Amino acid sequence: MVEGRKILLGICGSIAAYKAILLTRLLIKAGAEVKVVMTDSAKDFVTPLSLSTISKNEVLSGLSNNDTWNNHVQLGRWADLLIIAPLSCNTLSKMANGGCDNLLLATYLSAACPVVVAPAMDEDMWLHPSTKANIEKIQSFGNRVIPVEKGELASGLYGDGRMAEPEHIISFLEMNFFFSQSLKGKRALVTAGPTHEPFDPVRYIGNQSTGKMGVALATELVQRGAEVELVLGPSSVEITDPRIRVIRIQSAEEMYNACLDIFPSVQIAIMSAAVADYTPVTFSSEKIKKNAETFTLELSKTKDILKALGEKKSAGQVLVGFALENKDEAAYARKKLKSKNADMIVLNSLNDAGAGFGFDTNQVTIFEKNGAEIPYEQKSKQQVARDIVDRIIKLL
Repeated sequence: MVEGRKILLGICGSIAAYKAILLTRLLIKAGAEVKVVMTDSAKDFVTPLSLSTISKNEVLSGLSNNDTWNNHVQLGRWADLLIIAPLSCNTLSKMANGGCDNLLLATYLSAACPVVVAPAMDEDMWLHPSTKANIEKIQSFGNRVIPVEKGELASGLYGDGRMAEPEHIISFLEMNFFFSQSLKGKRALVTAGPTHEPFDPVRYIGNQSTGKMGVALATELVQRGAEVELVLGPSSVEITDPRIRVIRIQSAEEMYNACLDIFPSVQIAIMSAAVADYTPVTFSSEKIKKNAETFTLELSKTKDILKALGEKKSAGQVLVGFALENKDEAAYARKKLKSKNADMIVLNSLNDAGAGFGFDTNQVTIFEKNGAEIPYEQKSKQQVARDIVDRIIKLL
């Protein structure tokens, strides 16, 4: 967590400097103390007044201010971490070759703390051999580089070179520097995505779940030190963390069998998958032809995975379920909490814009077996995962 950490933020001259305002705000909101050092060219893109207002600290840019010397050595020793975001191609070159013609570079050369950079430049500049050589050089000094992202660039082109989004930067800092390994030695089971219930070789019953929320939870758990097994239904979400063991399934029956096999060996189980409630009674080995005006499909209930795990739950295990509702949401969540013998139900409401299937954001209310009911504002799904895991740790 960045809470209580001292973060020194360096800002270079780049159109991506506008993101530094949101990055500062998110760091402050997360409980960090932030001081900002800007290069002179950065002031062409973002004002010191904006950053000093948000950070509640004077923004520094020159080696001296009137008759006062800005102590770069003290700044470098004050910080728990120095992050330069955005890092311009110009400042990158100076860092690689020991340049020291402004306060930010003097602070960098004096820093006694870890240094992280988030580059931002056009794709051609990013791919230039000199840039690659400079990146490798500063990495050889022990600096960490947050990968650039692909997207629309200031030139109007589309490609690599965008500075990482502020939320991604904070996740990188927490994962690589500040996360406590509070779940080290714990094993977790997470389900994610939809299930597909086929009734012929090309058709199935399914839903619009993407698996984003479950993958965010699995990522959060491994960042806290847990060993994670992710039972994932059909999903295009990329699993980038090699620490997550992925078991891919298609149907509700396959997910049921995988969960019952894994559950006895875990301390945490989070059932975030959108499992189909019904499955076709019969399966046609040949594609069903469109011959009639109507088509009747007989369905039977799928097995209730959350209830089955609740019946097998032992002391020391925390079982978490999800509920997606649009009417009498709280009453249904409390009923599900009791009937499934869960320790926590995470409620999503279809009435909340920007929440539920397909979105990168979510808005939840957590209901706990101890009677607690905790509503949260809308956040990114990774931040929602952080809130959920925080509550699980308290229950453990």
